[in-house]
Amino acid sequence: MTEIPLQIIELEHDNFHILIEGHFIDETPVYWIIDTGASKTVLDVNLHPFYEVVDSDNEDDYQSAGINQGMMETSVGKMHYLRFDDLEITNQKVALIDLNHVNEIYEKYTAYRIAGLLGGDILMQYGCTIDYGAKTIQFQDDFPDSFR
Repeated sequence: MTEIPLQIIELEHDNFHILIEGHFIDETPVYWIIDTGASKTVLDVNLHPFYEVVDSDNEDDYQSAGINQGMMETSVGKMHYLRFDDLEITNQKVALIDLNHVNEIYEKYTAYRIAGLLGGDILMQYGCTIDYGAKTIQFQDDFPDSFR
């Protein structure tokens, strides 16, 4: 099990985002919004060195609708490497979306730059448990395939 501290950010009154710090292969620290409502993990398309574009077996799986924005242009990528503490995630399929609008909002309230949204695919794969009181997230390294 890997337990990682969370940053709980109040962007506006009663508007909270849960962030987790990770690192790319070059040890660049990156911040991820934990999005339990997103079925797929999203990576900022502007982070070119950390992914490659791939053909999707099902393009509809990676279409993304943003609130008040309609359908967003999305492509599919394979993220080479992401590390959360001692948990390493490699060759993860992700939706690639321009997150400049998200980062513009974050710049108004915080110093965090968002690399992506950690979605249900990774949260389920690792049987993640979020503890709001302790401000931690736990990744189960040995989460059974039967629960995925």
